[in-house]
Amino acid sequence: MPRNRNTFSSLTAWRRRVVARALQGGWRRIQQAGAVTAEHPGRLRFRRLGAGTRLAFPQGTVFGEEWIEVGACCIIAEQVTLTAGMLPGYDLGEDTVLTLGDGVVLGRGSHVIADAPITIGSDTYCGPYVYITSTNHSYDDPEVPVGRQWPRSAPVVIGPGCWLGTGAVILPGARLGRNVVVAAGAVVRGEVPDHAVVAGAPAKVVRSYDPERGWQPPLRTPAPRPIPEGVTAAQLAALAALEDLADLGELDKLDELGTTDPSESLGRGGLADAER
Repeated sequence: MPRNRNTFSSLTAWRRRVVARALQGGWRRIQQAGAVTAEHPGRLRFRRLGAGTRLAFPQGTVFGEEWIEVGACCIIAEQVTLTAGMLPGYDLGEDTVLTLGDGVVLGRGSHVIADAPITIGSDTYCGPYVYITSTNHSYDDPEVPVGRQWPRSAPVVIGPGCWLGTGAVILPGARLGRNVVVAAGAVVRGEVPDHAVVAGAPAKVVRSYDPERGWQPPLRTPAPRPIPEGVTAAQLAALAALEDLADLGELDKLDELGTTDPSESLGRGGLADAER
């Protein structure tokens, strides 16, 4: 008798699920084994690789690591390129060429190309596909192809606490101050002062912080309320549930906890009571 088509389809779907789970599980194990850490550097021998730092697998192009220092607790996502020098195998001298401070995050597919010194300050976060370079093509001679002309190089300094949005480009000679925000797709060159927001190509300051007047122009939305210390994941889940009730107009149920503002109950232990 011919096999039931529904039975055959179910069996095929089951096999696909089994194969998919096996492949996904195998890939996760490969990613774990291929990650680079201070304890398991693999073939890479950085001048410094801080404790708690992890380079996800697969890595992008990495060379000149003898002149690269990476601080502690950094997150380097997949396919991130880190290079010191124009080509592998060059002796770059005694000084460090590329320095990443503690807690630096480089998003997937980002590139940091250091032919001249590049310093990225601690706690600087970069979104995906950020490009930071200390070298750029020159085009002085109109008769010679641009790619064959000797490039220009200049050091790059990115201050601590900055945020570089997706696709941002930092050009040679750029110097960013502390806590600078670079908008997605911006192309930055030159000096950027502390506590500034830049956007555009070339990037320009679109917002800055004044100690007396605050942010100018003023921010359009209020600052987010930080989560108090000691709050558990279960309490946060309870808060989300209470906010859903508030969205439905069932504020009377919140009154049972003594407040119509769910976030206030975090400070008074209301969510802890609700959790029990």
